[in-house]
Amino acid sequence: MKLLRVGQVGTERPALLDEQGALRDLSTLVTDIDGALLADAPALDRIRAAAAAGELPRLDPAGLRTGPPVARIGKVVCIGLNYHDHARETGAAVPAEPIVFLKAPDTVVGPHDPVLVPRGSVKTDWEVELAVVIGRTARYLETDDEARAAVAGYTIAHDVSEREFQIERGGQWDKGKNCETFNPLGPWLVTADEVPDPQALGVRLWVNGTLRQDGTTAEQIFPVAEVVRYLSRFMTLYPGDVINTGTPAGVAMGCPEPKPYLRAGDVVELEIDGLGRQRQELTAA
Repeated sequence: MKLLRVGQVGTERPALLDEQGALRDLSTLVTDIDGALLADAPALDRIRAAAAAGELPRLDPAGLRTGPPVARIGKVVCIGLNYHDHARETGAAVPAEPIVFLKAPDTVVGPHDPVLVPRGSVKTDWEVELAVVIGRTARYLETDDEARAAVAGYTIAHDVSEREFQIERGGQWDKGKNCETFNPLGPWLVTADEVPDPQALGVRLWVNGTLRQDGTTAEQIFPVAEVVRYLSRFMTLYPGDVINTGTPAGVAMGCPEPKPYLRAGDVVELEIDGLGRQRQELTAA
C-alpha cells in the first residue's frame, strides 16, 4: 500500500494512493497514519480489504497539499556516510560502524513544502535518502530477519544539511542538521511488502533541473537490515520512528570549487524508485 496524509499543516487526513493512481480517503477507517496504526496489523488489513473492495471514497487531489506520510514521529535517527561512493567523493574513510546522529521530529515537513535557507548560511546542501519507518517496537534485535520484520515501510527523506554549521562550528553535527524544514518526508509511506529488496533502489536528485545525485541503495555500506539491528542495540525503536539511511555521491560538499550550495530561489527535486517524488523551492528563513 501507498499511505499518505493530505491537507493543511496540522489538519492532514489519512489517505491511500490506489493501484490506478487515484487518491482515496481513509478517514472513515482510521484517524491518522502514525505509529499506532503501523503497529496494528488488523487495522492495516482492514485498509487493504476496503481498498481491494473499492469501498474507499475518492479524493480530488486538486490544490490538496501532501503532508509528511507519518504523524507524531517519536525520533528521526540518521546514518552518516553510508554509501561507498559518497565516502570516496568526500575523501572519508569507510566507517567501521554506522555513524549515528539524530534530527528533531520538528524538522519534518511535507515533500513539497518550502525549505528555508538558514540566516547566515552559505553552505546549505542537499541529500536524498531512503527512509525506513518502524512498525513494531525493536530492542536488542539479534538477526537481520528480526530487523526486517520491524520495518513498516519506506519513504523518501531529504536530509538537508548546513555544512558550515555541521563541520566548522565545533561540537556535534546537530547544528547543521536540525534547522527548520530540514527533513522533507514523503510523499508516500510504501509498506514493506511492496519493497522486496530495499538494496536495489535507484536514488536521484536534481537541482534547478541538473541531475546531481544518481545512485543506488546497493552502494550502502550498512544495509537497511543491519542498520535497524545495529540501532536496536543502542536505543529502543518504536512504531512511527524514522531512520534516514544515508545519501549517495553527488552532494554539493563533494563538488569541486566553487561548490554549488543551495540558495534561496533554487528548486530541488528528488525521487527513489517506487517511492514517489519530492519537489521543494528554497526560500530565505
